[in-house]
Amino acid sequence: MMRLILIISYILFFNNIVLSANLNNCSWDNKDEIPCLEITSFISNSSEYSKSSVNKIVINKKQIIESGAIDLIDVLNTVPDINITQSGPRGQQASMFMRGTGSNHTLVMINGVPINDQSTTQGLHDFGVDFIQTVQQIEVYPGSSATHFGTNAIGGAVNIILTGDYKNSISLSGDEYSNYDLFGNKTFVYDDSSLNLKIGTVNNETTNARGSVDDEKDSVKNYTANINYEKYIKPNFRYYNTTYLRQTIAEYDGSVTNQTGYEGDNKMGSFHFGLESIKQKQNQNSIIYYTIYDREYDERGTIDRYESEVVGIKYDLSKTLNDHLSFGLGSEYKYDWGSFNNNGSYSASTKGNVDNLAIYSNLGINILNNTNLSFFLRNDDHKQSGDNSTYKVSLNQKIKKLEFGLSRMSGLRNPTLYELYGTDNFGYSGNRNLKAEKSISNELYINYFLNNKLSFRSSLFRSNINNNIEYVSNKYVNDNDNVDLNQSGINGNILYKNKDTKINFFTSFLSSKKENSADQLRRPEKTYGVDLNQNIKMNFLGNFNLNANYKHYGKHFDTHSSNFSTIEMDSTDIIDLSISKKISNYDLSLNIDNLLNEIYQRPHGYPQNDRQIRFGFRKEF
Repeated sequence: MMRLILIISYILFFNNIVLSANLNNCSWDNKDEIPCLEITSFISNSSEYSKSSVNKIVINKKQIIESGAIDLIDVLNTVPDINITQSGPRGQQASMFMRGTGSNHTLVMINGVPINDQSTTQGLHDFGVDFIQTVQQIEVYPGSSATHFGTNAIGGAVNIILTGDYKNSISLSGDEYSNYDLFGNKTFVYDDSSLNLKIGTVNNETTNARGSVDDEKDSVKNYTANINYEKYIKPNFRYYNTTYLRQTIAEYDGSVTNQTGYEGDNKMGSFHFGLESIKQKQNQNSIIYYTIYDREYDERGTIDRYESEVVGIKYDLSKTLNDHLSFGLGSEYKYDWGSFNNNGSYSASTKGNVDNLAIYSNLGINILNNTNLSFFLRNDDHKQSGDNSTYKVSLNQKIKKLEFGLSRMSGLRNPTLYELYGTDNFGYSGNRNLKAEKSISNELYINYFLNNKLSFRSSLFRSNINNNIEYVSNKYVNDNDNVDLNQSGINGNILYKNKDTKINFFTSFLSSKKENSADQLRRPEKTYGVDLNQNIKMNFLGNFNLNANYKHYGKHFDTHSSNFSTIEMDSTDIIDLSISKKISNYDLSLNIDNLLNEIYQRPHGYPQNDRQIRFGFRKEF
C-alpha cells in the first residue's frame, strides 16, 4: 500500500501543469493545418533524442482496411519478425513467437497498457480471440523492449491502439455460408471534447478446430465494444478514458476430432483513465488502468474457470533541455491477481497475487546534428523475484541517405502466478523461490534511401536468454547450467512506392536454438514475402484498389499431435487478396483469403483456413 501511495503522490505533484495554447487557432473539423485533436503515439520511457533508437513497425487503419483483415492474426502474420501458430482457424487459441523467443516473451498492450493474462500458466496473451474491428493502429516493437514497457518484452512488444478514429463508418462483409463480420463507428465532437463509440461482431459457423477440413464444424462468435472519451480541461491539457470489452465464444475439440460439447467463453475488459499535458519541450502522461479476464471452458459438462485481474498506475515525463540534451523519467506500479481451476483429466489450479514497482529513466544526447546517443535504465521490484535492472544503450547516425544504428539491451520475464503458486495432479507445487529470466541482445540496423521512391532496410540481431525457467521433476526451476537459449537472425525489406503503387519485399532468416543446440519448435529458419498495394485505373471499370499479400513460411520442426514425437513440417505459401472500389460513397470489396487453397496445419493436428471468399462494403459518413 505504501508503494501505491508514493506513486499517486508522485503523479499528483507533477501534474499541476498549465499550458499556453490557444484553441481559437485550431479547427475541430481538422480541415485547417492545425487540428485541435492531435493523435500521437506515446512511447514509454523515451524523449526527443532517445526515441530514434526505438525499433517500431506501424500498421495503420488504412492498411488494415485495405488488407481485408478480420482478426489480429491476419495483420500480424505480415510482420517478418513474427511467427504465429493457432490451434485451429479463427477464434482458436494462438501463440506468437517474436524473433525466435517463446510465446511468453512478448508483451501485449492496449494503448500502452500491458494486458497479458495472468490466469494462463505462462502469463501470455491469446491473440486468437481478438478481432480487428475496433482497432485503429497496431505497433510492433521487435527486440527486447524491457526498459520501455517492462517484464515479458524479451522478444518484443505489440501495442494495440484503439483511439484516434474520427471517421464515422459502418462496414459489413460475408460469404456464401452466412459467415459475416459487422462493424460500426460513431464519433461526437464538441467544443472541448470528443466521444467515440465502436462496436463489432464476427460470426463464423464453418470452422474446423481439429482434424481435416471435412470434419464437423465448430462455430465462433465474437462481440467487441470500445468507448473512447477525451476532454481538454485546459489548452493542451486533457483527460482521457478508454473502455474495451470483448467476448469470444468458440467451439473447440479436445484430444480428438469431431467432438461436440466443447466450448470456450473468453471475456475480457480493459479500462484506462489518464491525464496528458503537452507543451513545446515537455510532455507528461499519467494513467490508471484496470484489466480483467474471465474465461470458462465447458468440456461436456466439466467446467474449467480462469480469472485474472490487474490494476496499475503509471507516470511518464519527457523533457527537452536544449538542442543537444533530452531526458525522461517515470514509474509504474502494477498489482496482478489470478486464479484458475482445471477439472478435466488433467487437474491443475492456482491462486495468488504479485505486485511490481518500476522506476525508469532515459537520456538522449544529440552529439551532432544527425547523431544521437541514448541511455535507458529501468528497475523492477517484484514481490517474489526481487529487484531486477534492465538497460539499453543505442547509437544512431544519419549520413545523407544512409541511417544506421547500434543497440545493446537487456530484458527480463518475471515468473507467472502458476509457476509460483500452481498445483496439479502429477505432484507439481509452485516454486516461490523462482527468479526472473534475463536476456542480452545486440542489434544493428541500416536504412538506405536511394530516392524518394525506393528504400532498403536491414537489421541483424543476436540475443540469448539465461536463467530460463524450465520444468524439471514436477517442478519449475531456474536453469543453472550456464547454457543459454540463443536466437539470431537477419531481416531485410525493399520498399518501393509512388502515387499509385506500394511494394514491400521482405525476408527473414532466423536461428533459434535450445540449450542442446537443437532447433526450437515452430520457428522456421526462413520466411519471405511481398506486400502489394496498387491503385489501378481502367477505362471501362474506373479506379479500384488491389491489395495482395504473399508470405512463405519455411520448413520447421513441431510436435506430433498424437505420439508427441518431433517431426518436420513442410513450408507453406499463402496469398491473400483484397480488391476494393468506391461506388456512390460506398467502398465495395472482394476478399480472398488463402487464394491458392493451401491445405496445411500449424501446429500439427490443427487445420488452418482453406480458401475463403468474402464480399463486403464500407461507408463513411
